[in-house]
Amino acid sequence: MATARTRDDASVVQVGRTPEAFRAKPSLLVRTWRLAHRKPLGAISAVLILLLVLAAVLAPLIAPYDPNATSPRERLQAPSSKHWLGTDDLGRDVFSRIVMGARTSLWAGVMATICGTLLGSLIGMLSGYMGGHADMIVQRIMDSLQVLPLLVLLLVIVVALGPSLWNVIWALSLGILPAASRIVRGATLSVKNEQFVEAARVLGARPIRIVFRHILPNVTAPIIVIASVTIGGAILAEASLSFLGLGVPPPTPSWGGMLAASGRRYFERAPTLAVFPGLAITLTVLAFNLLGDTLRDVLDPRLRKR
Repeated sequence: MATARTRDDASVVQVGRTPEAFRAKPSLLVRTWRLAHRKPLGAISAVLILLLVLAAVLAPLIAPYDPNATSPRERLQAPSSKHWLGTDDLGRDVFSRIVMGARTSLWAGVMATICGTLLGSLIGMLSGYMGGHADMIVQRIMDSLQVLPLLVLLLVIVVALGPSLWNVIWALSLGILPAASRIVRGATLSVKNEQFVEAARVLGARPIRIVFRHILPNVTAPIIVIASVTIGGAILAEASLSFLGLGVPPPTPSWGGMLAASGRRYFERAPTLAVFPGLAITLTVLAFNLLGDTLRDVLDPRLRKR
């Protein structure tokens, strides 16, 4: 019996199944910690985004005052223990408006990114897989959308539809769509000639099944990277529209609207009215951009190998 067990152990070693092969796979918590240690900026940005999301969700509980409640006697006050970030020209609490404005900015940026990225990815996958004249027509339409600068395109759409939160979201989605479509189309072109796609085609699988069953899982990483990088730009574009008076109509709090209203008019007398909303926009956009870069490094096989 001992001899047989020795032979079995020798055969295991001969086929290369060393004891390291039987080690348990690291848990999700351990892998997350290793990734955070390797990408500290990405970890910090993820924590900051999580705090922003929590602040937006719990805004009614965090805001100490009604963001739209005016108090002429307390207008243009400096930061104090009563009003942590001061008050604006109508006596409204700046901290409460920034916290509630996080809802507007994050909602607009996230929803526009989701709608634009998903629709653009769907168009890119179908266009890349079909090829031929259909692909050429679709790509010329995408090119026509990219001819105009993004801000000009947004201005045209919002002016035509009217200023409102959902109109801003649809306008931002249309601006995001062409870039997402082009990137996903390129990934689809590199995947559709793989052997597993050819095998599915030979077996009689329908094109729609091939696209969603075989191509989509292989282009998911670019879609995630596109979405994470685009959110910051969408938030900045929404703030630009609100700054120009074409975003979310008042009195709904928005960071861009705060910069345009009291922040611009009373900058010399109360510069904090522009500093705090601008700082919120800067940190949010920077956090999403850093998170997008981290996800790109993690999900891109070439960068991960390097």
